Amino acid sequence: MSAAPPSEDSPLSRYHRQMLLPGFGAEGQARLAQSTVLVAGCGALGCGIADALARAGVGRLVLVDRDVVELTNLQRQTLFDHAQANAGLPKAVAAAERLALVNPEVALQPEIVDLGSGTIDRLAGTVDAIADGLDNFETRYLLNDAAVRWGIPLVYGGAVGLTGMCLPILPHPRHRRGPGGSVRWTEAESSPCLRCLFPEPPPPGASPTCDTVGVLGPVVAIVAALQSAHLLKLLTGQHATLDRRMACIDLGDNEFRFMDVSSAGPSEECPCCGLGEFSFLEGLAGGGTTTLCGRSAVQVTPAGDGASFDLAAVADRLQPHGRFERTRFMVRGSFAQERTATGQPISISLFGDGRAILHGIDEAERARALYARYIGS
Repeated sequence: MSAAPPSEDSPLSRYHRQMLLPGFGAEGQARLAQSTVLVAGCGALGCGIADALARAGVGRLVLVDRDVVELTNLQRQTLFDHAQANAGLPKAVAAAERLALVNPEVALQPEIVDLGSGTIDRLAGTVDAIADGLDNFETRYLLNDAAVRWGIPLVYGGAVGLTGMCLPILPHPRHRRGPGGSVRWTEAESSPCLRCLFPEPPPPGASPTCDTVGVLGPVVAIVAALQSAHLLKLLTGQHATLDRRMACIDLGDNEFRFMDVSSAGPSEECPCCGLGEFSFLEGLAGGGTTTLCGRSAVQVTPAGDGASFDLAAVADRLQPHGRFERTRFMVRGSFAQERTATGQPISISLFGDGRAILHGIDEAERARALYARYIGS
């Protein structure tokens, strides 16, 4: 005889349909409520994943994104709306605000930061799983390093154009440096890490991006749904039903393929999970520039942790050079004398950690020069 459903007054009543499923029930729901997931990137994939996990009752979500909501995001980034785009709200904050309305029982931790070695080391040791919602390979390999070092499952996902990919990664524990989260697996259950499959990221310009070929919203939704399903299975201990194959989706050719990657690892020759080299964790601690996917914009990240950055003082210094406003999270505005190639004012979003996103330019050198001129080197 099946158990009676929770009463309408019970906090579990919202999860009743999910609790009817094999492997969930009251025990599975309790495990979800005690779990924490790091959602790396609150773009199209991250929005879909965070929404699914919040509705499923995952207890805590750490939402990490460096960017702000813009009009071009609304075609596929389902947690955002027109008002948030007009306000230029940080994506992590905008996502948290929407998810709080979806499920107030979930603890939400928005992080308006760029994912570097310091950030990921601070956050990864506090979570049970990592969801990859990123749009660039270098940071994706950083997540892989962190997953191996901390012994945390990583669910990789990517979508561009009409295609998408998804793969759950259970790193081999031979180089684990921490206790790991609540998700446990044996050495025999370990799977290839990202660098077992692709030892090095593709060179710049070798892979299509959403900026060059676009992206279809439904393909993102499919990949995010697969990632979310993997995460829910892992968090509830359903390892036996986890599909370890790489899912490859092509909506242009209407093909769904699943590739067996078990022969690729875990490999003792893998630079990361085999040899224990965390080169991406060790190489992304400093400053630099990053061209952002999806538009003409360059992020400038200063060296250091930004702890001594005085946002109010910089806002005052910028006032003679254009139109700027200070919000709860940033200083934003446009320069009077600095123009894009089409004659439009170059705009800036400056965050409390010292990062700046310069909109309207693609050249990293010019972005660095403008940062040095108006913000300081």
